[in-house]
Amino acid sequence: MQIAIGLYPEFTALDAIGPYQVFTQVPGVEVVLCAAQRGRLSDDNGLLHLDIEHTFDEIAAPDLSLVPGGFVTRRLARDRDPIVDWVASTHATSTYTTSVCTGALLLGAAGILDGLDATTHWYAYDELATYGATPTEQRVVQQGKIWTAAGVSAGIDLALTLVGEIWSPELSQAIQLGIEYDPQPPYDSGAPSKADPEVLALVRAVSAEKEAAVRAG
Repeated sequence: MQIAIGLYPEFTALDAIGPYQVFTQVPGVEVVLCAAQRGRLSDDNGLLHLDIEHTFDEIAAPDLSLVPGGFVTRRLARDRDPIVDWVASTHATSTYTTSVCTGALLLGAAGILDGLDATTHWYAYDELATYGATPTEQRVVQQGKIWTAAGVSAGIDLALTLVGEIWSPELSQAIQLGIEYDPQPPYDSGAPSKADPEVLALVRAVSAEKEAAVRAG
């Protein structure tokens, strides 16, 4: 089985690396990172740099595709970036098409979320709805062969859920134990409904500033 993680400049690292860590623990699976071009590709902080060896053209029919999020996805979706076309073309033959965080906007731009429930980062619910999707606060949402995960850290949950679905719950639990994924956060502030109003306002302000910078670019 081939699992392809489609990347682009300024992606959010954990969106991709979380699922990557899970999927690479599955025996016999080929995990491939691909992008529009080979070579160096940096995350949204400009600190993590990957050496991409495969292009979208080379990875044309993965069994499972996954796209991570990032503030830049708004522009990629609007401008019909090559990753949007890759999502659309691979979806035609894939067994599973998946996204993490605002990667769901790329699925939406590819035209595959119309009329479906889907999730993304809570800050992007309204944008997700413009593609005909019905946003939901669920951590992981399955609609046929399309799976979407909520913000950033939810990519680990998505990957573990998929391993349990495709292979077995026992394998998924073994991987969970192997990576010691046992969340015990110091604060219960991981969703808008749980966060203090001041914290929510701060995150909204910071997100709006980042989004404005991306749109201006």
